Amino acid sequence: MIAKDINDTIAAIATPLGEGGIGIIRVSGINSIETVDRIFAAINKRALADRHSHRAVYGKIIDPKTKDIIDEAICIIMRGPHSYTKEDIVEIQCHGGMLPLRRILSLLIEIGEIRLAAPGEFTKRAFLNGRIDLAQAQAVMDIIKAKTDASLKVASGHLSGCFSSHIRQIRDPLLEMIAHYEAAIDFPEEEVDEIDNIQVMEKIGEIKDKINVMLASANTGRILSEGLVTAIVGKPNVGKSSLLNRLLHSERAIVTDVPGTTRDSIEEYADMEGIPLKIIDTAGIRHTEDKVEKIGVDRARSYIEKADLILALFDGTRPIEDDDRKIIKLIEEKNVVIVINKNDLEQSLDERWIRKQCSGSEIAHISAVSDNGIKELTEVIKKKVYAGNVVYNEGELVNNVRQSEALKKAERHLSDAIKSLDNDIPEDLVVIDLRSAWERLGDIIGDTASEDIIDEIFSRFCIGK
Repeated sequence: MIAKDINDTIAAIATPLGEGGIGIIRVSGINSIETVDRIFAAINKRALADRHSHRAVYGKIIDPKTKDIIDEAICIIMRGPHSYTKEDIVEIQCHGGMLPLRRILSLLIEIGEIRLAAPGEFTKRAFLNGRIDLAQAQAVMDIIKAKTDASLKVASGHLSGCFSSHIRQIRDPLLEMIAHYEAAIDFPEEEVDEIDNIQVMEKIGEIKDKINVMLASANTGRILSEGLVTAIVGKPNVGKSSLLNRLLHSERAIVTDVPGTTRDSIEEYADMEGIPLKIIDTAGIRHTEDKVEKIGVDRARSYIEKADLILALFDGTRPIEDDDRKIIKLIEEKNVVIVINKNDLEQSLDERWIRKQCSGSEIAHISAVSDNGIKELTEVIKKKVYAGNVVYNEGELVNNVRQSEALKKAERHLSDAIKSLDNDIPEDLVVIDLRSAWERLGDIIGDTASEDIIDEIFSRFCIGK
């Protein structure tokens, strides 16, 4: 199936749907130049097939049956292997309306041996043809989805190969150990250097340490890449919507002094000094007989269970009430920042009681109607995200669950190898653990990843990329 896919010529619209100044159709494969030539007439009448690679040619797209002019266009030729997919590519740049884009794409499929590309198929071909590895391929989608400078740095570092290089630096010593052991096992009569198991255990320990350093960054990398799901919870009228607006720097939520104004959950992304927060402003948690508000309160409770971080908001001008106590009960054993609002007014809240009930949780004091305390809150959230890790190169951060799980499995195999060596288990069994660790690391960059894993990863891409 993969071989047939590789031999097909594919096409897709590569720019977002809607109206714009320019739209791009990407064509890749052995028939790409020949097929585009059948619908494209260059101003100087010279065929694309006669052009050198990496040339931009101006002309018109013409329906070969009716001779109608569809649009003016610029065709860019990129001959393989010096292209994104390492195949012949033609990119057709026309006006950005959906009608001309769809007409041109339909013409290509109708007149040539071309099919519509599957999601992520251009990048999949770049991977299968050896231009990029699997970690770099995933970084392409991460760059497209990046919401802050920090998340863009992580994705760009992965795309440049920084992360993959780090993985290879761990794998290479493992492969040397495997080769040494297998040579000693398979050719005992040959003069293979004697293996010092103590030194091998030390080397494995060093590799484990490197993996554990990477795993320590996994949560930070995932958050920078995917965003920190953050639920703002509290009783009605404590300032949840005001805090949301302050973090978004816009009047996204309606703010009134009427309790129960927010009846449904509002979700928005905010850039908190490089950390993408997926903020959910929930309905005020309280007992209510209003059916609509009750649905909102139930959703707020469910978001408490799902959120990576909870901002539990309390009104500093009001004493502790039953609704506050219920909220404290709901957020037990959760990742919480206690936020005490209205610090610009006289305080009546028993903060000592909250500290006692939420021991270990960070507390920030803010005024949601101004910038007062927002910097303090930002620093508390950053501290939680980075967990004390000093990030020298964002490109080395583990930034998704698949990579994290592969590293964990590799670390476990290495631990088993050390135990086996320590217990004088036969060396051929030690090699099994070493090779398993090497393969799990290879899954990250695609060297040993199964076809199912590869297909699943690229199925998440958008069509045209």
